[in-house]
Amino acid sequence: PFRNMSALVCRVVAFFCLLRASAAVFEDQVGKFDWRQQFVGNVRFAAFDAHSQASKKLLVATEKNIFASVNSRTGELFWRHVDKTGQDGQIDAMLVHGQDAVLVVGNGRLLRSWETNIGGLNWEVVMDTGSFQTAQLIGLADIVKFVAVLKKSAISLHYLSNGHQKWVENLPDSDTVQYQTVYSSGNGDVFVLGLVPHSHIVVVAYNIEDGEIMKQSLDLEAEAGFHPVVIATQPHPARVPLKEFFLQLGPERFILLQLKDGAIAPLRDFNPANLVAFATTGEKTVAAVMSPKNETVSYFSHACSINLFSADTGRRLLDTTVTYNLDPNGGKLNRLFVLAFLKKDDSVGYRALVQTEDFALTFLQQPGRVVWVREEALADVVTMEMVDLPLTGTQAELEGEFGKKADGLLAMVLKRLSSQLILLQAWIGHLWKLFYDARKPRSHVKNEVTIETLARDEFNLQKMMVMVTASGKLFGIDSKSGTILWKHYLQNVQPNAAFKLMVQRTTAHFPHPPQCTLLIKDKDTGLGSLHVFNPIFGKKSHIALPTLPRPIQQSLLLPIMDQDYTKVLMLIDDQYKVTAFPSTKNVLQQLQEMASSIFFYLVDSSQGTLSGFRLRKDLSTELMWEVVIPAEVQKITLVKGKRANEHVHSQGRVMGDRSVLYKYLNPNLLAVVTESTDTHPERSFIGVFLIDGVTGRIIHEAVQRKARGPVHLVHSENWVVYEYWNTKSRRNEFSVLEQYEGTELYNSSVFSSLDRPHPPQVLQQSYIFPSPINTLEATLTEKGITSRHLLVGLPSGAILSLPKMFLDPRRPEVVSEQSRTEWFINYNQTVSRVKGIYTVVAYGLDIYQTRVFPSKQFDVLKDDYDYMLISSVLLGLFFATMISKRLAEVKLLNRAWR
Repeated sequence: PFRNMSALVCRVVAFFCLLRASAAVFEDQVGKFDWRQQFVGNVRFAAFDAHSQASKKLLVATEKNIFASVNSRTGELFWRHVDKTGQDGQIDAMLVHGQDAVLVVGNGRLLRSWETNIGGLNWEVVMDTGSFQTAQLIGLADIVKFVAVLKKSAISLHYLSNGHQKWVENLPDSDTVQYQTVYSSGNGDVFVLGLVPHSHIVVVAYNIEDGEIMKQSLDLEAEAGFHPVVIATQPHPARVPLKEFFLQLGPERFILLQLKDGAIAPLRDFNPANLVAFATTGEKTVAAVMSPKNETVSYFSHACSINLFSADTGRRLLDTTVTYNLDPNGGKLNRLFVLAFLKKDDSVGYRALVQTEDFALTFLQQPGRVVWVREEALADVVTMEMVDLPLTGTQAELEGEFGKKADGLLAMVLKRLSSQLILLQAWIGHLWKLFYDARKPRSHVKNEVTIETLARDEFNLQKMMVMVTASGKLFGIDSKSGTILWKHYLQNVQPNAAFKLMVQRTTAHFPHPPQCTLLIKDKDTGLGSLHVFNPIFGKKSHIALPTLPRPIQQSLLLPIMDQDYTKVLMLIDDQYKVTAFPSTKNVLQQLQEMASSIFFYLVDSSQGTLSGFRLRKDLSTELMWEVVIPAEVQKITLVKGKRANEHVHSQGRVMGDRSVLYKYLNPNLLAVVTESTDTHPERSFIGVFLIDGVTGRIIHEAVQRKARGPVHLVHSENWVVYEYWNTKSRRNEFSVLEQYEGTELYNSSVFSSLDRPHPPQVLQQSYIFPSPINTLEATLTEKGITSRHLLVGLPSGAILSLPKMFLDPRRPEVVSEQSRTEWFINYNQTVSRVKGIYTVVAYGLDIYQTRVFPSKQFDVLKDDYDYMLISSVLLGLFFATMISKRLAEVKLLNRAWR
């Protein structure tokens, strides 16, 4: 019996040992605390599945080197292929026939064929080098058999079935003729259409078998100073080509021409016209023209219409008008793609895909109904900020419930009573909604977020995500659901320029509205300008802005506020002159008083200089120090300071003997990364300098030999973590630097860079990392109490939450397999091309938001906690206790009377 009992105890202990705590995501939790939005970017080519009117397939190829299939009814992605970045993965042309899609990639370097139903690759071939122009499907005997690829000086023919090259021929007079278009005659000839600017059109015909050439020149007059563009199409590559084509003669002028019996005849002149496109349905080909709704309105009108015209006669088809009102917060028209189909009465109907300059895709149906909109500008977010939501009505009442002293005691008491009454009404309403929603299935409970319902939650977890994209479009997105609450396109912004977004006033200063300022670069002048707006509603603030006649070199958000609680933004131009915004008398006075404690730095990577400046009382600048790094040996690639909103909870760490090792917490410390100009694996190196931004003193210098970038770096508290490529061992490595003052704290209340007699103790260690990374950031919490994690964006699309303690120079080297699997916070929700992480929002080609709990949820109830059950149990226990108490009292009384 004893042995049986011992065996039973061992089994029970072993069972409970296997029940380890896990942070895995269960199936019912997917999308509960996180969300993901996938994008494709700026569309270059689009094609509809024309085989069936009921088909939902829309194929797109974008400037982000993405090839994808979109559901034309909902706008969601069926599948998506992400190619390599840069010119090697650039999609130059897209041809669609049946279930096959042929892509030309990398400036004519690759020819690929994809199966469009599931997105599988059929074949891929490497082509000869040359400047790519265009490509077209070629047919023979009513069957599409070949693909013609046109380059600047040659044309090649490939089999559609396997991509093998049939022949390649040179183009005549390629130095003077600009060949633009190629199409098939359907009976064995391949036509190439070229253009001699301001002179004539050249048509060259190649025989599919022997390459015999026929050349013809045609006179053409064009507007002076404008380069004509030929827009042609071929409804079916294996049949007689379309004899009509568009010629763009100006920014707002298109002419429909017809080639007949060796002569060109104009069919119709469209002026003004924004965009044109051809569409085919059955045996009928139509020309779609998008123009301003009122022809007297300029090209920049927000009201447009799309009309269909017969391609062979130029006559307008009746009842085919689609009216489209451009988004006033969007850009001008950019591209038009049309799908035509025959209705039951044999009339022509169509759907249209419109793209604007802000990369928004709009899918339209007659008579102008917007089916869906995709904001593809979000595929290229360059910077973002998280802004607290405004107070609720009850919270606003609490802010001002005591009134003013001048109101008197009675007025303040009445104000307090009215506030308490409002709070009571709000609490009763909240309880009623809680019990009312509890009776419904969870799937029927709607929590739609709109601008009107935005309010701060109990723990202030829900935020407004303000995102700035490379195209110059701003978005306000709810962090809980990913809903776009507002958007605004800046027309005069230089695309892909550097942006800097700053929060000058938060929602904490009620009743003053929050305020954000975006530093942008003007498209025409190249000079800096400010865009000030309300981050909650996206509305532009109509306040006086400073003029910036010189390029801006540096911007600082100072801890100085004006009378409206707006932080002061200090701008330094290339002449080292200072501009303050806002620049009230009170602000200027504070600047003069604090001038001696305001320092800033400038970096000139071309010269290898890092310079430190101080502000004078007359608001001029003074050079304090300069660090020169020989630019011919190594170049400065990255300079990173600490985050201004970061809080450090603990000043030291407790050692094994109960002594304290105090952290070196220098708020002015800069981490400077340099890379060698010599790219040879044996001589390449990476340098990391820790420089005090006030004195210019080099605190520490670390060199990683036989290493190269790109370097990703995080600078937080008393440590610096950076990642690089080890050229000797051919692997990615992390290196960590930790700085300590020692066992005695020099000054526990104030840190001064000017009063530091001893350098800090620096500990360094390197670790192998099994993957390259795209971006690196550290978690950020309100008070800095929880432990730090490193958020690592991987090329695979995973986001790794790596505890900082595993990159501790003093840590043990044993890591369990269990903990590693819990580090991937986005499970299977891959995020392509991650280039930035803000707290728990990852952005790149996609956007992903989730919650991270570095110190676990030991004091937080689960989101699906059954409040109804526990409330019912507590109420039942309360009444049972009261009844039992009463019964006990009666029993005792009766016993006493006996």
